[in-house]
Amino acid sequence: MNLTAEEFSDLAKQRLRPEPPSLGDLISRPRGDHDLQPLPMAAPDEKAAIPAAVLIGIVPRPTGPTVLLTLRAATLRRHSAQVAFPGGRVDAVDGSPVITALRETEEEIGLPRSRVQTLGFLDAYLTGTGYRIVPVVGLVEPPFSLTLNVHEVDEAFEAPLSFLLDPANHRREGREWQGLHRTYYAMPFGDRYIWGATAGMIRNLYERLAG
Repeated sequence: MNLTAEEFSDLAKQRLRPEPPSLGDLISRPRGDHDLQPLPMAAPDEKAAIPAAVLIGIVPRPTGPTVLLTLRAATLRRHSAQVAFPGGRVDAVDGSPVITALRETEEEIGLPRSRVQTLGFLDAYLTGTGYRIVPVVGLVEPPFSLTLNVHEVDEAFEAPLSFLLDPANHRREGREWQGLHRTYYAMPFGDRYIWGATAGMIRNLYERLAG
């Protein structure tokens, strides 16, 4: 899908969820890598999962909109050196996934929350590691400068939205994990390997926009 920032914004407002998905949502079940397994696999327990939120930030650029991504710090205990959206756990005082996503983004990469215009939400994403992630989709208004929290992020970078929304770049790959063969989406971009939950949420964004 080759969209301008304005076309993306208009389409997102039409096809994304206008409100965050609630627990036990009957309209659309939570997504997750459990959807992709060769053998039927039960979804993780949504109510027992740790609530989290991420920002899928779309940046208008003269050459076309991009998606803001991070490379998690290599020193982290979990998911180290993986490509991710900025975000993290919901704090009790946050009040909404939007506040969580913007707060965590500001803490991780120094992006002021005033630069983000929320467009909508994707379906919740359940991870095999026990998180329930609400993806918040928003426009990030340039210009902006980033200050990375080196304890959490090694790098912030942008990937073309047109590349990430092209289904030809949505590869299905697999590996052994906890004694089982698991499959997942992967979207290699240059020397960056986008996979797992991050790629799964990008795929959900594509499916929502494609209708």
